[in-house]
Amino acid sequence: MADQPLVLGIETSCDETGVGIVHGTTLLADAVASSVDEHARYGGVVPEVASRAHLEAMVPTIERALKDAGVSAKDLDGIAVTAGPGLAGALLVGVSAAKAYAYALGKPLYGVNHLASHICVDQLEHGALPEPTMALLVSGGHSSLLLSTDITSDVRPMGSTIDDAAGEAFDKIARVLNLGFPGGPVIDRYAKEGDPEAIAFPRGLTGPRDPAYDFSFSGLKTAVARWIEARRAAGEEVPVRDVAASFQEAVVDVLTRKAVRACKDQGVDHLMIGGGVAANSRLRVLAQERCEAAGVRLRVPRPKLCTDNGAMVAALGAEMVARGRAASSWDLSADSSLPVTDPHVPGNSHDHDHVHEVSKENLYS
Repeated sequence: MADQPLVLGIETSCDETGVGIVHGTTLLADAVASSVDEHARYGGVVPEVASRAHLEAMVPTIERALKDAGVSAKDLDGIAVTAGPGLAGALLVGVSAAKAYAYALGKPLYGVNHLASHICVDQLEHGALPEPTMALLVSGGHSSLLLSTDITSDVRPMGSTIDDAAGEAFDKIARVLNLGFPGGPVIDRYAKEGDPEAIAFPRGLTGPRDPAYDFSFSGLKTAVARWIEARRAAGEEVPVRDVAASFQEAVVDVLTRKAVRACKDQGVDHLMIGGGVAANSRLRVLAQERCEAAGVRLRVPRPKLCTDNGAMVAALGAEMVARGRAASSWDLSADSSLPVTDPHVPGNSHDHDHVHEVSKENLYS
């Protein structure tokens, strides 16, 4: 372990201020400050509120992570940060903080991709990722199928959401059912007491002429909302648990069906599932059943590592260091639409030697 890189990762793409520290593929600290309660009254994430929360939480969260890991900032081999995709203002807070710490410490800076980080985090739980690995990433903003042959340089999009992502659909249906925000955990909880076959909700983009790997949850969301509205208009009670279970089943059925199909079509025998919706209990069960039937090995991190966190950013940063990838230059900027085909952003090929001259001034105390 002595020669394994010690990297701190900063994640601020949405409403979680995450700071993680890893030593190679060993997780030392995973500190998170969430602003979800501040957004709950609005029924969704408010970008300006998220940005201000990151500003307030950044330094305390970094200090907490260093303390939890039992390391000094001066011992770090690099600073990694989510450069995109995500909310522009939120990303800027993280990128600015990472630049400041890297500059003051005289350490290399690595701007990394949020989606690639969600894949790489699995290394902290199950060891090195097989190459290739198929990844199903499901969150509030993304539902994507990605083929990774090298997590630091070659991540290929196989399919994506053409409208609402799965996480968005969970939030919207929870709102229609008056269950609160965020929708994923509460619908999962209610669904456990409901009948997943009670209501035949549609499965989007599963026809023979539809794109094999793309996702669409807008039609499902509308169908569920109209079903609920019709019951209420007729003065009938809405069976919340059955609706939750049937809606959830429609989502996870499509996700797992397409993911396993992609593995079989591409000859890949490992499927990794990540992103916030990967914490869904029914998704995990159905994915395991279908992977076993197809001869595909399933890898899913524990729920805490599925949601946005600094550990995943640190994990990808450590892999960048270990494989000798170029560090980012000081002109690194946040890119709210950074494509997954860019696992990391080296920027211009500036010489990083000057940061070591800065570090001699002992700017970080």
